[in-house]
Amino acid sequence: MAADLSPLALLSVAEMAAADAATIATGTPGIVLMERAGKAVADAVTRRIRPGQSVLVLCGPGNNGGDGFVAGRLLAERGCRVTLALAADPTALTGDAALAAQGWTGPVAAVGEIDPARHDLVIDALFGAGLSRAISGELAALVEQVNAAGKPVVCVDVPSGVHGDTGLTDGPVIRAAETVTFFRLKPGHLLQPGRSLCGVVTLADIGIRPETIFTPGRITPSTFRNAPSLWRTRWPDHDPGVHKYARGAVAVAAGGLSGVGAPRLGARASLRIGAGLATIICRPEALAAHAARGPDALMQRAAADPAAFEAMLSGGKVDALLIGPALGLDDEARSWVAAALRGGHPCVFDADALTHIGAQRPAFPDLLQQRAGPAVLTPHEGEFKRLVADAAGFDPERGKLERARRAARLMGAVVVLKGADTVIAAPDGRAAINNTGSPALATAGSGDVLGGIVAGLLAQKMPAFEAACAAVWLHGRAGETSGMGLIADDLPEALPGVLAEVED
Repeated sequence: MAADLSPLALLSVAEMAAADAATIATGTPGIVLMERAGKAVADAVTRRIRPGQSVLVLCGPGNNGGDGFVAGRLLAERGCRVTLALAADPTALTGDAALAAQGWTGPVAAVGEIDPARHDLVIDALFGAGLSRAISGELAALVEQVNAAGKPVVCVDVPSGVHGDTGLTDGPVIRAAETVTFFRLKPGHLLQPGRSLCGVVTLADIGIRPETIFTPGRITPSTFRNAPSLWRTRWPDHDPGVHKYARGAVAVAAGGLSGVGAPRLGARASLRIGAGLATIICRPEALAAHAARGPDALMQRAAADPAAFEAMLSGGKVDALLIGPALGLDDEARSWVAAALRGGHPCVFDADALTHIGAQRPAFPDLLQQRAGPAVLTPHEGEFKRLVADAAGFDPERGKLERARRAARLMGAVVVLKGADTVIAAPDGRAAINNTGSPALATAGSGDVLGGIVAGLLAQKMPAFEAACAAVWLHGRAGETSGMGLIADDLPEALPGVLAEVED
């Protein structure tokens, strides 16, 4: 793995356990890591309260509970009034958690004896990221009490009830004001609903060294937080003498008269992201409508039938194709999708094209697997379900990251599974989770703009995975900078400002 990607690595629960074990094996005792983790939690609490205020520490039976014991001890030493409750028999504690508990000299309450509402802040050190069952019984009631108390909660690693690999919950779950985690984030910190439950996520250095962990035979991460440093080295770099054809030509397959807007949004976005030329290929009855609308930089051509469309792709200057937005669901549209699948151009399949691929299984997915050029699929959850309907291994309980990865392998294409926590997955197993964006992006045409950004970057020879990651990040930032009230037409116009962040 390239060294500069190490800070972006997202570690699974198993990988984080391996990182701990490797660090211990190289000479750092586990109790030292626990002391550092507990201090990081205590520091987070200290930033939120004043000496003399009351802190409730809820400890579970594992290492999370050990972190809680350390944090409680340190906060008491700093002048806080600390109440510590243990959700286990004290004699059942083992290993480093037992050592940490020995350092706590105050009373240990049972969880049924405490009232979270009587404290100024709560530390949740009940369960870690690997919890594989729903919280139940007395502890479920405690979780509900904590949430109902309305007090700020600082969670250790993840909020109790959130799975670190998926961000999913099963039963009651703590809602945090802040979550303190260690060394590297986990996917569950970025995937919903975990992201919304974590509050502010603080990443603490506890002495695990990347050069020790990210070595052959130990951990080679394949999941990353999406950020410019993930794809900046593959960003298009045009020399001063470049001309429009060298910057790449995008073709956008459009449907009939009823769907003029969506393909034009994609085409405009492809120009704004740097493609030198964008051409709408539409049915003859829609040509006049396209020609009457701006921007003037867009070209328009009519294809009378699927054969004409295929001839334009094979005979014209096309460096990337976007197909799907307002394409239509009739037989002619299906034939255009088949032509795109047979072709070798880098291609973005979106919207109606995804519906056709899902409906024509196994023929269309087989063509997708066999095509020579790279492909990017950009489904939202509804389109994704149709795309992989009845395919093995797509249980929603596996989580969004695993579903996107499986689909990428199945289709032989980069899959952008859209949403507030968009996942970008490549057939080779790499994946990125995006955390830019805004509720303002939930507007008609937003996805068409995203498809155009991907196509524009593909046309400029950016590799498919990096192009998709860059497009998703930039699209999200455009939504953030535009704010509520935006419509999809605003997004391409916001790109120049956002690009300045990448190119500085």
